[in-house]
Amino acid sequence: MTDITDDIAEEISFQGFDDYCKLLKNLLNDVLQREVGTEFVDKLERNLTLAQSACNLRFAGIEDTAELLEKQLASEISKMTLEEALTFARAFSHYLNLMGIAETHHRVRKTRNLAHLSKSCDEVFNQLLHSGKSGDELYESVCNQEVEIVLTAHPTQINRRTLQYKHVRIAHLLEYNDRPDLTQEDREILIEDLVREITSIWQTDELRRHKPTPVDEARAGLHIVEQSLWKAVPHFLRRVSNALKKHTGKSLPLTCTPIKFGSWMGGDRDGNPNVTAKVTRDVSLLSRWMAIDLYIREVDSLRFELSMTRCSDKLSREAHDILEQETSPEDRHESWNQPMSGNQTKLHGQQAPPLPTQLPARADLPACTECGDDGGSHPKLELPGTGYMPLSRQDAQGSSNSESSFHESGHGSSKSIANGSFANSNSHQSAPSPRGSFTSSQLLAQRKLFAESKIGRSSFQKLLEPSPPERPGIAPYRIVLGHVKDKLMKARRRLELLLEDLPCEYESWDYYETTDQLLEPLLLCYESLQSCGAGVLADGRLVDLIRRVTTFGMVLMKLDLRQESGRHSEALDAITKYLDMGSYSEWDEEKKLEFLTRELKSKRPLVPPTIQVAPDVKEVLDTFRVAAELGSDSLGAYVISMASNASDVLAVELLQKDARLAVSGELGRPCPGGTLRVVPLFETVKDLRGAGSVIRKLLSIDWYSEHIVKNHNGHQEVMVGYSDSGKDAGRFTAAWELYKAQEDVAAACKEHKVKVTLFHGRGGSIGRGGGPTYLAIQSQPPGSVMVSYLYVHQGRQ
Repeated sequence: MTDITDDIAEEISFQGFDDYCKLLKNLLNDVLQREVGTEFVDKLERNLTLAQSACNLRFAGIEDTAELLEKQLASEISKMTLEEALTFARAFSHYLNLMGIAETHHRVRKTRNLAHLSKSCDEVFNQLLHSGKSGDELYESVCNQEVEIVLTAHPTQINRRTLQYKHVRIAHLLEYNDRPDLTQEDREILIEDLVREITSIWQTDELRRHKPTPVDEARAGLHIVEQSLWKAVPHFLRRVSNALKKHTGKSLPLTCTPIKFGSWMGGDRDGNPNVTAKVTRDVSLLSRWMAIDLYIREVDSLRFELSMTRCSDKLSREAHDILEQETSPEDRHESWNQPMSGNQTKLHGQQAPPLPTQLPARADLPACTECGDDGGSHPKLELPGTGYMPLSRQDAQGSSNSESSFHESGHGSSKSIANGSFANSNSHQSAPSPRGSFTSSQLLAQRKLFAESKIGRSSFQKLLEPSPPERPGIAPYRIVLGHVKDKLMKARRRLELLLEDLPCEYESWDYYETTDQLLEPLLLCYESLQSCGAGVLADGRLVDLIRRVTTFGMVLMKLDLRQESGRHSEALDAITKYLDMGSYSEWDEEKKLEFLTRELKSKRPLVPPTIQVAPDVKEVLDTFRVAAELGSDSLGAYVISMASNASDVLAVELLQKDARLAVSGELGRPCPGGTLRVVPLFETVKDLRGAGSVIRKLLSIDWYSEHIVKNHNGHQEVMVGYSDSGKDAGRFTAAWELYKAQEDVAAACKEHKVKVTLFHGRGGSIGRGGGPTYLAIQSQPPGSVMVSYLYVHQGRQ
């Protein structure tokens, strides 16, 4: 009886799947009849029937008849013209995509209807408790768990993002069609929407007509985060927290997240000369821009939701201070004898400069008087807002005539770097130009720029948003969150200027730069809501935002860098030859280690600033310089592909240390963040077999072991490659060698009392180590997953 019931349920399930397949197929045929004609649709149906019949007959074992049908199908296709064959291929491609959407929708529906999910957080925690683990052990393990998923672009990804969005739209329409409360009119409108989407897909070019750049690939990856991970992460963490509270009585801490994300898009330069130091810098800044833009949207929604007036005393004082700061007369005061920058910098806590005791020289002359060659020294009068930078390069070019005098007089140009500091790019400054050099048209242009940037923009902003409350007791949460939004918008504008290589004069207190700075006011709002008995509100959108900030930080995804080990050897070889120290590439391993260790212990830079090297070597040195400027706040790990010796790791450590010394010397202060984690990647069978020996050698070097403990909390990260090992020895042999290498690396780290983090370069097809991640994690060697687990997804985005 049970078997019959199961068969009936399965039949009903597949009937639903067939219904969606028929619906999408019929709609596609209707679109094709309008686009290419009835005759072509009939030919398409005939060929489709021949193909399906041949497959069914072969499956049934009737080979002769199947072969006849296949020959007839081949004859039909061979008679087509090239244009007909192209249209035929496009139609079949879209048909298969639509069937794939129907199948995915069917699987999702089937999964949702299951009463019990064996792999849910609730079930997994229940199994652990029944296996003998205590509630405290479970809680501590979950809170300390670290899983990092690293995304990377891959050349097998050919679907355009435009078509991907249209496919998602069709999937959403199918989901909407499942609602039982839809009327007949609603379903007719839904069918019209599906027809529109399919028509749009047919009329859209499926292929990219230009090769995507690394920045294009990175931008596509950021859109994946925006469309998928941004919504999925708080939902997943909410499920983890609820299951944890059910089984242990304690929720997941707000600032604790067991999952993080990284990216190789824009940082993986192994075999890709298009990934340059500038590309890495731009992609890192673009990722920061995307993170802040997403936070601005969330804060806007949160401001609308938190309209209540009851709050804690601490939040009330914060809102009062914000209102006082915004309405303070000092904020609107502009000193007549001090030039103002475009962002109207406010020096809090400092007294106003004293008034002058005497008039400056030549102050009795008219303003239009030109100075002669004798050089008048009277101060130049600058209009407020002369430092205002246009929003785009076009605006900048359009106003270049009116701004050139200001930028060329007394202001050396500067180059922005990621942390908001500036390295002087000119070795000299031009002498200040006299005031008389400004024409009336230039002054008029400056006044226009000022009016547009200040009055017009502020008036337009007032139209978009309601007037802020005058008393903090009216809407304290909105006041605090409005201040948060203001600083986020300044941070976003600052990044836009950095991406355009324009000067940025925002002070550090004007914008958010670190995750802790953004979390502070959000946690203040959460604590206030909890103290006022509004915990149900605090645990909603606000908690989701706090967990997003904890997960994604200010960078969305930290960017990993990857380079082949031979490129670092070439760079050091060029440096040692330039310094007349010999040829690094000709030294044996022991001599390399001796040289590297000695230089790492030295406090002086190794690379002279005036060194002349080949372009390939210069690109390697530029990459380390950008890494020093961005720091570990924006970047994650430096992965060394084809690593085979301990010197490969120390070579990167030396180049990294040298670049940080050079950059900090120019800035006059330490570089932002800490040093990057240096991760050897063992790929070939030979390198996998020697991985444990390399790690033992590294950890036996005093400088390196102290460096790991001091700068990386006693963690050694090692990456193992699934793709190249599979190519080298085949999947079965590679799987066994990977297993043994992980055991050996874990044992080596245990011998030196260092925790190991294994970074798995797997994903996509079976040949690249693909497969169910759930089972892959469970199949790791005992002791190899100590605290954290890293996994790079190499498949299609």
